[in-house]
Amino acid sequence: MDIGIQGFFKNKTVFLTGATGFLGKVVTEKLLRTSEVSRIYALVRPKRGVPIQERIATWEKDPVFEVLLRTKPDALHRVCPIAGDCAAPDLGISDHDRRILAAEVHVVIHGAATVRFDEVLHLAVAINVRATRLLLQLAKQMTNLVSYVHISTAYSNCVIRDIAERFYPEHLNCSSANILALNDLVSKEVLDKMTPALLGSYPNTYTYTKALAEDVILREAGNLPLCVYRPAIIMSTYKEPVSGWVDNLFGPMALCFGGARGIMRVTMVDPDAKIGIVPADYCVNVALACAWRTAEKSVKSGKTTRPPIYTFAPSEKNLVTFGEFIYTSVQYRDVIPLTKMLWYPFVLCITKASLFPLAAFLLHTLPGYFFDLLLRLKGRKPILVNLYRKIHKNIAVLGPFSNTTWHFDTSNTKELRQAMSQDDLQLFGFDMARLDWGDYFKTVMYGVRLYIGKEQPTAESIAKGLKLGKRLKVLHYTFVYSLISVAGYALWSLAKLLV
Repeated sequence: MDIGIQGFFKNKTVFLTGATGFLGKVVTEKLLRTSEVSRIYALVRPKRGVPIQERIATWEKDPVFEVLLRTKPDALHRVCPIAGDCAAPDLGISDHDRRILAAEVHVVIHGAATVRFDEVLHLAVAINVRATRLLLQLAKQMTNLVSYVHISTAYSNCVIRDIAERFYPEHLNCSSANILALNDLVSKEVLDKMTPALLGSYPNTYTYTKALAEDVILREAGNLPLCVYRPAIIMSTYKEPVSGWVDNLFGPMALCFGGARGIMRVTMVDPDAKIGIVPADYCVNVALACAWRTAEKSVKSGKTTRPPIYTFAPSEKNLVTFGEFIYTSVQYRDVIPLTKMLWYPFVLCITKASLFPLAAFLLHTLPGYFFDLLLRLKGRKPILVNLYRKIHKNIAVLGPFSNTTWHFDTSNTKELRQAMSQDDLQLFGFDMARLDWGDYFKTVMYGVRLYIGKEQPTAESIAKGLKLGKRLKVLHYTFVYSLISVAGYALWSLAKLLV
């Protein structure tokens, strides 16, 4: 009898990789708040000398766990950190911990990855590909395993525009087995120099190694009760546990915050291209539903011939463009402006790559030198010119994704929703067809202000931001009109000379 998602996780032990990351925290919070999960083993690596227990302890002050800890003060005691590192040859897990995981784990959710688009290849291979193989090998030793969710990305096969919920080994120049063998044979430097040849049509090492990881799953998962989960670009939470929570500036979040600060004023994007973003809480709900469905189907069918793939992306019936996303984000400059704006927020979208360097120089680099000069005169460290170099590098790296529309087949994910009970749909909902984009963008911008800008949405703070915004608006348009006047006068003078 189907016991639903809540019932499925009751008394289960979950092994979660990527637990300290953005998505991992939301997964942990949702499991602890909505289910009677027995224990969550979280793979954690010591960072900057901070022991793994202390890294977990800091969660008690993290806003994402506030709601949970108000109702279940001891909930985090069910999270047990396991020392490890996906970049290590053996995942960095001790023999003692391996025996514990092998004996106790029922569900594996593998979310750890390096998400840097420009990561050096040897490191991306180690974390995204080799770790996938090592975790499969560990999972095959888990005597109580009933479900394994491998978190990939909707863009793992971005070399094509229409992506089905299937594996695409034909797009790889070399199989995952050959790449991993090569990784063991040559030095890091040699492998990194081979990057352009190995990537082929893939735009970066992130999508390439995520495709390789899926190839590992295809070739080596065997009879594991496993599925591949492909979410699109994950942004801040929508409804739960708190609206708009985010703790990073990856992808579109950087555009939201940079635009709100008045720092980022030009970007290279096709405003008509569809943007593939999904709320983090919806994304987690799909992951947990995938775990339940994988176990259920595995029990019914006995052995799986090929792991199912679930893609989570915006509904084709409810798409939003980059232009709409940017326009809506910028409009909140007049509603909840930051109190530390550098300039009046606006974002100019450049569609032609040849024009972007000039626009970036005029709107970013030149003002950056001016503001850095002011900082020097005040005895402070200049920061903007270097910051703009990083921003321009990121814009170039993200270029293929901000100028292209992909169409994602989500048939399996729709079937997943249909298989869920009404109670589960209420508690683990993720219907992108009914998502109110305007309302969601509102929560995104409030979250950016609160969690990234560290500015409380008090009446006093908002009034201060509005006052600064009005002053910057006057300066902005005065400057724009001055430039237009100077340009007009120069053209008029040139015309007189020619006549």
